[in-house]
Amino acid sequence: MKKTLLFLIGLISFTTVAQQTYYNDVDLTLTGTQLRDALATKVINTHSNSLSYSEIWTATMVTDLDPTNSNNVLLIYGWENGSDGDVTNDLSRSKNDNGGNVGDWNREHTFANSLASPDLDNNTTNGPPYSDAHNLRSSDVQRNGQRGSRLFSAGSGNSGPVGSYWYPGDATLGGTDWRGDVARIVMYMYIRYGNQCAPNLVANGTTNAVDSNMIDLLLEWNAADPVSTYEDARNTYHEDIFNATAQGNRNPFIDNPRLATQIWGGTPAEDRWGIFGTDTEDPTVPMNVMVSNETGNSIDVSWTASTDNIGVTAYDVYVDGMLNQTVSTTSTTVNSLSASTTYGFTVLAKDAQGNSSAQSMSVDGTTLAGGGGGTGDNLYFSEYMEGSSFNKALEIANYTGATVDLNDPANTYTLKISTNGSATWNSTYTFPVGAMITDGNVYVIGNTGLAVCTGVVDDSNDTITGFNGNDAIGLFKNDVLIDILGTLGDGTTYASNTTLVRKASIDSPNTTYTESEWDTFASNTCTDLGTHSQTLSVATVETETFSIYPNPTNGDIVYINTKNNAQISEARLYDITGKQVLLEVNPNNVINVQGLQKGLYILQLEIKNQLVTKKLIKQ
Repeated sequence: MKKTLLFLIGLISFTTVAQQTYYNDVDLTLTGTQLRDALATKVINTHSNSLSYSEIWTATMVTDLDPTNSNNVLLIYGWENGSDGDVTNDLSRSKNDNGGNVGDWNREHTFANSLASPDLDNNTTNGPPYSDAHNLRSSDVQRNGQRGSRLFSAGSGNSGPVGSYWYPGDATLGGTDWRGDVARIVMYMYIRYGNQCAPNLVANGTTNAVDSNMIDLLLEWNAADPVSTYEDARNTYHEDIFNATAQGNRNPFIDNPRLATQIWGGTPAEDRWGIFGTDTEDPTVPMNVMVSNETGNSIDVSWTASTDNIGVTAYDVYVDGMLNQTVSTTSTTVNSLSASTTYGFTVLAKDAQGNSSAQSMSVDGTTLAGGGGGTGDNLYFSEYMEGSSFNKALEIANYTGATVDLNDPANTYTLKISTNGSATWNSTYTFPVGAMITDGNVYVIGNTGLAVCTGVVDDSNDTITGFNGNDAIGLFKNDVLIDILGTLGDGTTYASNTTLVRKASIDSPNTTYTESEWDTFASNTCTDLGTHSQTLSVATVETETFSIYPNPTNGDIVYINTKNNAQISEARLYDITGKQVLLEVNPNNVINVQGLQKGLYILQLEIKNQLVTKKLIKQ
């Protein structure tokens, strides 16, 4: 919190401070999520005093005092000295003017109560997060109401709404910079309460590459707004358990904002302890890149960990020279690939300072054709039977190119039903442990009273299979709707005493029920139940191939032979760092590599709207 009003405080905040003894048992050589978890253990174990919400009044009147007027408290999101007649933007107010009326100040949850999941009223070890003093700041009652449950987002100038979001304010208009305070509070709440207070629940912006719960905007704010003595005073008070309304723990990101950089990367924040120094060394290139577990639409990629003088925090994975994903582990799965297609995979390493290695050597991987030629990423409904009495069944098809475990923690499937036109899902069906669908096969679930068909899995509680022809049924993946029968909240009868079979030409789910995707049959028809066919056009499964020569080459011209002399629309050449070094439109099966340095390149061709690649070496 750098304040133009409190110039001296702003200057002091840049002074290097000694590392607090509080961290003597924390391994500060760690980086990435390991450091995050070590700090989490520290703040959880030292949170020894559970404060009541009423005790926060007492604590706040001590910790939030205005350094220029000990009779007042500072108000988060405020910036004005009280002369403009608008009490909502005041920076300072009498510590005794607290309550719930206009002109009062209250205790503001910086991480809004309702945005946590579950909300902050839910108890955890050492008391409810609702009354965590590190999260509660004094705030004008009305300004607090304006913020409400808005997510933090980028902006400029003084605090206020930015569309449906909230900007805490900076000093560009002569006001007060609250960005760092907010960022450091959110970071503390995350390590203290875990996913219940994940930063992406309270802030809007780009997802961090190291930790998908973190938002990069908070790292920018942490670096841009240095710590003030006001923040330091709050931290010192709450560590000292001899204070009656102290918690016993500290906010590590106030003590040293650079800890956030060591964990999540981004713009380097101030190193108040002076122990991390300036890192300019690049990590080593990832070695031994390997591909495995090829399916019709995915390939696993793994590599040997890189080394770094401080520590590697993330890896960028490239597919055919274009960035595909960033991960913190040494393996990943690349999805959404086309069947029977060869791809080139490279990896580079990054550290917390943004230093990066060169890309690894490219390794080729080829996807399988996939059962039935399917290339979809998800399962889908393939049959629906709403017959007489309890003759009710659902069929789900798998044409993803791989076996699907319906209870895989990373990709869990469920069914939900909305009865009689309800606008919400009323019941959820969880597949039994061990439920699997191999590629090209189906999974059938039926009512316990089903009499006309055999070879199905009973819905033992008839949770889902008690449906009628006007009940919407959804197929969910990780609690996200991917396919639906009927329309949620509609209540219109779409299939009563009817069997629906998904047409063979349909190869993917649809979150909007589309009648034309289904063939209709008479009641109690189950001839096709237990099997399903999917057909794709020849163009979808036929893969274009090509050869290049000479390769390696020490000359200026490289010749390309394509399957059946197919026309090349574009040819692109990428160097090992992923930089495009050549682009030729309609190259007529010849490319000129004159002037290129010796080394490994990736040649990518566009043929019949398909992208195919090969390695090219220039000697």
